[in-house]
Amino acid sequence: MQSMQGIVTIVQEGRFQLTDPEGVSHTFLLSYRAPLEPEQLEPLLWGQATVRVDYTRAENVIGLLATGITCLDA
Repeated sequence: MQSMQGIVTIVQEGRFQLTDPEGVSHTFLLSYRAPLEPEQLEPLLWGQATVRVDYTRAENVIGLLATGITCLDA
């Protein structure tokens, strides 16, 4: 499993965009196995917190499959 850090910049249902420290944006789909619900993505967007996203490559879609999200700001 891979991970990356950044700030959530767009949220739509179970999809979100993470912008990494270099300014590159990555599209994620929230896995049904992730320990949070799509409704919990919205506060990450508005709080502009730095998060770590654990992910795998998604098959047959453009984007990455987020299996976990950890807020790194205390």
